[in-house]
Amino acid sequence: MIFKEINGGLSVIDNLKVAGAKEGKYGVAVIVSENSDASAVFTSNKIVAAPVIYTKKVVEKGKVSAVFVNSGNANCFTGEQGIKDCEELVELVSKDLKIPKDEIAISSTGVIGRKMPMDIITKVAYEVFPKLGNKPENSLAAAKAIMTTDKIPKECALEVTLTNGEKVKIAGITKGSGMIAPNMGTMLSFIVTDGVMKSNNINKSLKIAVDKSFNMIVVDGDESTNDTCLLMANGASGVNIINDGEIDPNFQEALEYLCINLAKKMVKDGEGASKVIEANVYGAKNIDEARLAAKSIVTSPLFKSAVFGGDPNWGRIVSAIGYSGADVSADTVTIAIANNDDNVDLVREGEILAFEGTTNLERAEKIMIGEEIIVNVNLNKGGSEATAWGCDLSYDYVKINAEYTT
Repeated sequence: MIFKEINGGLSVIDNLKVAGAKEGKYGVAVIVSENSDASAVFTSNKIVAAPVIYTKKVVEKGKVSAVFVNSGNANCFTGEQGIKDCEELVELVSKDLKIPKDEIAISSTGVIGRKMPMDIITKVAYEVFPKLGNKPENSLAAAKAIMTTDKIPKECALEVTLTNGEKVKIAGITKGSGMIAPNMGTMLSFIVTDGVMKSNNINKSLKIAVDKSFNMIVVDGDESTNDTCLLMANGASGVNIINDGEIDPNFQEALEYLCINLAKKMVKDGEGASKVIEANVYGAKNIDEARLAAKSIVTSPLFKSAVFGGDPNWGRIVSAIGYSGADVSADTVTIAIANNDDNVDLVREGEILAFEGTTNLERAEKIMIGEEIIVNVNLNKGGSEATAWGCDLSYDYVKINAEYTT
């Protein structure tokens, strides 16, 4: 077995301390993994939060020893004061934990366009520092501290057997529930491995994993200003993940699994979500077109609404892939709806099989009642495939976001 899931979240990593605390809607989490090589992927939104600007500069040097995260306020569209607040919080961490300021990353999540409540954030931070530890409850506390509209904390840990038989561990925590779109969403993800890996290889490995996971999920189609996915390698195991200049394929597979695991937890916890959608696209001309089509399905407000209502309206799937930018033809496309127990073709190579009075439509209706809906599409245009994940669009999503700042 290449890897196995283990309990404990970030606490499974040696030479790492983590903690979190919350006061009302404001939370603070701190992760300490000294002298770690690191890299990160950030939002592609043109409007970016102050902590994204700050952390990009930190990550450029390739070393991160601590991460400070606050929830409840995004520290975005806050001008020069936003950067000053980042600097003040980093100074606070540096003094208390004796860590160089240029090795401290910072992230924020919450309401955009409001000044940081520095008195509250600072107060909670001082509650967190004495709690830093390496137990499962420490990791869980941090995962809870960074939640906003999330209903559940999200963490995952793996033990990985590399191709040479040596073992490393990898673990992460994530937050995200709304404002989730391709190119990452209002998501913060912090991943640490005890393997040895330099920042340039971390960057390469992480981008591949993010493109298959966090960039393939959609809750509402809105792209956030604060997205950050940071991967740190603290080398505590002494095991090198790089062999002959290449990333160990077992590690890469495990990292992708971990990121997909966390990403799927995000869509399952999507704001107001009652159902999860998995869209598999096969037979695309290339991987880019496969991803376009898959993401288009889980992004479509019409199809997401149909899923919420249990309506197998496959016309909305056809429409979504038709405007996705992928090459698709009405006379060659195959569309199926499935769950773990059944798989029914609605359209097979352009021929409609599910219409009023057919057993195909009746089976599809039963599938749509469930909590997990799988859409399988074969474009029959090539050999590439991709998977995207999303959730339905419910009344509760509108209610949550109509009242978000009130």
